[in-house]
Amino acid sequence: MTVEELSQIIRENGIVGAGGAGFPTYGKIDKRANTILLNCAECEPLLRLHRQLLRDCAEEIVRTFAMMADVLEAEEAIIGVKEGYKSTIEALGHYVPNYPKVRIQLLPGAYPMGDEVVLIYEATGRVISPGGLPIEAGVAVFNVETVYNVYRAVDKSLPVVDKVISVVGEVENPITVRVPLGTSLKEVVGMAGGEKRSGESETDEQSLVYLVGGPMMGHIGSPYDPVTKTTNAVLVLPRTHPIIQSKLMPASIGMKRAASSCCQCETCTDLCPRHNLGHPIEPHRFMRAMSNHDYGDLDAFMNLFFCSSCGLCELFSCPQGLSPRTLIADCKDGLRRAGLKAPKGVVPSPVKESREYRRVPEKRLEARLALTKYETKAPLDNEVRPVKKVKELFSQHIGAPTVCSVKKGDRVTRGQVIAEAAQGLSVPVHASICGVVTAVTDKYVEITAEA
Repeated sequence: MTVEELSQIIRENGIVGAGGAGFPTYGKIDKRANTILLNCAECEPLLRLHRQLLRDCAEEIVRTFAMMADVLEAEEAIIGVKEGYKSTIEALGHYVPNYPKVRIQLLPGAYPMGDEVVLIYEATGRVISPGGLPIEAGVAVFNVETVYNVYRAVDKSLPVVDKVISVVGEVENPITVRVPLGTSLKEVVGMAGGEKRSGESETDEQSLVYLVGGPMMGHIGSPYDPVTKTTNAVLVLPRTHPIIQSKLMPASIGMKRAASSCCQCETCTDLCPRHNLGHPIEPHRFMRAMSNHDYGDLDAFMNLFFCSSCGLCELFSCPQGLSPRTLIADCKDGLRRAGLKAPKGVVPSPVKESREYRRVPEKRLEARLALTKYETKAPLDNEVRPVKKVKELFSQHIGAPTVCSVKKGDRVTRGQVIAEAAQGLSVPVHASICGVVTAVTDKYVEITAEA
């Protein structure tokens, strides 16, 4: 198979990064990559889907990963997996020796080990330049589910029509489950036995909230939001939980609290993973400039483009419980709206010698976030759960949204293209169930299964 053939298969089957921004995977099939890296760091606390999928489908994933290395003519294919994932490592041990280019790199159980920049340094010793891309250092990173989707596309001609999701928190039976794209989050939570309730009637303060994507970088969603190609988890938490309260706090309040309480202890900067790799991101400097309306310190603002939004500064580091990550995100949005972009050609400083001692252990992070009680096995059910209705979004990845190719009343089959890839960086969307198109808007297609 050639690079062009593999890239085409990946694009036609709608494969994107199964998490994060959902970068179209065909864009990473680049012969400049002399090293490819499989990300099984399970970055967010409580998530289990990647280690479970790699454990249960080790043969298929390792074989496909090795094939990708051969097609790209990469020198090395590294599987980055946390040293605490014992059963996954054991499963890999049966297949990795069969592929000379493939090796396992054990990773410490720290957050945010799944951040590409951190992972690449841990696995290869290479530092990605601030604002740079991994391919510029000869590396391409793929997560576990993405490579599993490549396996299904190459071996089974199956496009991306379903997603693996961890469902944990205040649910009756925590589970990791495979569901059709477009399934409502409420229906997914129902597959975990539904929400736990303390009584028949509850006040708004006692209600449960859906946190989509993980406790650190996730966002508060609606029960009626659909599953997309990047939905990794649903955490059901009480509205009164400190994580939910932090995410509900308006930025205007966060700014006033920072102005009155930030003591410039610099802990946010000291524990910043990218700062410790030499990137010029200094949250404390931004907090000082922002609190004092000191707009003369331009670097304090422009260097915000190098923030990964991992959330450590806000949910772990700050002794005052302030919100650097939220304020940084708002400021970055404002800079982009003003037409500003990340500075070019920034050279990283040497990696901090103290970095090794400033890692944040995931268990300690879970305890700080009051999540220890929700740490559970959440077993994987890799069979697709049937649903009666889906709402598939046209925009499920970074890049150009797709273009609808069906109309209301059309009958569609699972795997059929319902939205074509647009010009530029884009991949198609496929029907996730068989049925009738019951609604088409400028944002989604609704499909209802026939009785």
